[in-house]
Amino acid sequence: MRTQEPVIETNHLGIGYLLKGGRRKIIHEDLNLRLQPGEVTCLLGLNGAGKSTLLRTLCGFQPPLSGEIRLMGKPLASYSQSNFSLTVGVVLTEKTNAGGITVYELVSLGRHPYTGFFGQLKKHDREIIGQSLEAAGIAHKAQNYVSELSDGERQKAMIAKALAQQCPIILLDEPTAFLDVTSRIETMVLLHRLATEQHKAILLSTHDLDLAIQMGDCLWLQEKGRPMACGTPEDLILSGAFESFFGKEGIVFDPSTGKLNTKAPVDPIGVEGDFLVSYWVGNALIRNGFRPAPAKEGQVNVNCLSPSDLLLTLPDGKVRKLDGVAALIEAVREEEFSTKVSPLSAQ
Repeated sequence: MRTQEPVIETNHLGIGYLLKGGRRKIIHEDLNLRLQPGEVTCLLGLNGAGKSTLLRTLCGFQPPLSGEIRLMGKPLASYSQSNFSLTVGVVLTEKTNAGGITVYELVSLGRHPYTGFFGQLKKHDREIIGQSLEAAGIAHKAQNYVSELSDGERQKAMIAKALAQQCPIILLDEPTAFLDVTSRIETMVLLHRLATEQHKAILLSTHDLDLAIQMGDCLWLQEKGRPMACGTPEDLILSGAFESFFGKEGIVFDPSTGKLNTKAPVDPIGVEGDFLVSYWVGNALIRNGFRPAPAKEGQVNVNCLSPSDLLLTLPDGKVRKLDGVAALIEAVREEEFSTKVSPLSAQ
């Protein structure tokens, strides 16, 4: 049970846009959200769900249509721009156009709330900048121009700039959007480490379902026209929330793997043996239209002894030794086995 006060709290928040003539375009209403310190919270939703609108509203970049936002226990509207910059660091989706300055100079902009109009850096400011570069893993590029960086390095530089603000809250709009798979993982690991070690509250929007489930301490599932679901990834998966939010015609969420599939596997094949081999055998079976299940008599079973030693047992007790997953899939797809596997789909 959490005993800490949330750093951001919304009460009956309505988000959307003010249109001409005083009309309003409502995207979400009655949002009651809590952002906790020391956690990475991932905001998930399909395109058009309103993720960016919610983040911009929490940042004060656009006004709420109704309700209240409290930041560190005080109304967001009561914060001056300077005080807000001391409390919240914001990293937006758009690629920075600051290519003509060095990484060090970019990160030093995070000290602006402390240095004032003239931006004179003192010894303490330079120490903070150096620590921020190190924490973000980009210190070795400090004297490089931003234009020379890869997308992943540029994202680290922007995170370092937010760290230099020394604020307890960091909000990021799709921080992994332009990154390759390795850089996406590095960025999520970095953010989780910052939340844990520096006790920051980190909220990010993302389309990366796999990484959100792996690295998110809390998930906010957003979709137009329905209440937002919030909780740990595991609680949301086990409660069926993921299936409800992400299941569409022809697309299903498989709670046994945490992945979206194009169709629901129906034919069960028992899988047992080595944990790692069993996991990847199950992955291949799902991709080919079968459902991994506990091994039992009367159905097709696979005993995963090793990656090159798979024992396929048929319902009549016959056993076939197979070398590798490709051979296994070929075997279960053969006509002589399909007639034995298909009737099990009714079980």
